[in-house]
Amino acid sequence: MAEAAVEETIHEYKGSSSSDSESEKPPSPGFKKKRLFGRKEPVHTVLGGGKPADIVLWRNKQMSASILAGVTVLWLLFECIGYHFLTFICHSLIFFLVVLFLWSNAASFVNRPPPNFPEVILPEDLFLSIVHSVRHKVNETFAIFRYVASGKDLKKFLMVVTGLWVLSKMGSWFSFLTFFYIVFVLLYSLPALYEKYEDQVDAAAEKAIIQMNKQYAVLDEKLLCKIPRCPFSGKKQH
Repeated sequence: MAEAAVEETIHEYKGSSSSDSESEKPPSPGFKKKRLFGRKEPVHTVLGGGKPADIVLWRNKQMSASILAGVTVLWLLFECIGYHFLTFICHSLIFFLVVLFLWSNAASFVNRPPPNFPEVILPEDLFLSIVHSVRHKVNETFAIFRYVASGKDLKKFLMVVTGLWVLSKMGSWFSFLTFFYIVFVLLYSLPALYEKYEDQVDAAAEKAIIQMNKQYAVLDEKLLCKIPRCPFSGKKQH
């Protein structure tokens, strides 16, 4: 019985793959391509638009390169040279204080205006919005954790466990600072590469998702469906 279901599932995916090969023909007018993660807007708009999106997508190459170079220098100082974060902060403050102090006292001797120190007052609304966003993300994370642990979605449970296991293995290979730097470089470069090769990446991602769903369907029929689920997962709460 299970073998017949597996064959039927594979047959359905073969049909879908054959339809995918037919879809490789030139699209008809008005045809809309499927984008990664169901995206309907350009990458620049998804990233929020404006200058931040221009920097991430390397449209302002000078600014983008400067930020990447600055982060790389900090990573080299802390990770390779062994510079400590607190020491770096203190030395930086000492340097700026000495420069500004000497500038303020020497300005009258060289007939130059003294430095203008702007009054910096952080708005309360900014902190409240940041706290509200962090609170929302933490509550959302707890909700996802509770849903995954409840045993209602075995597929999502396996995805989360696999992702955490991969992160744990990566944590044993790199320090946290190096891992953070690698993630920053990836997030800083992949959006620009994706925008450049958007059609190719979307096509490859669609085929990969089809294959993953196919393999999961076979695994579910042969193994996962035999695992006992939580007895309360299917009951409605009163």
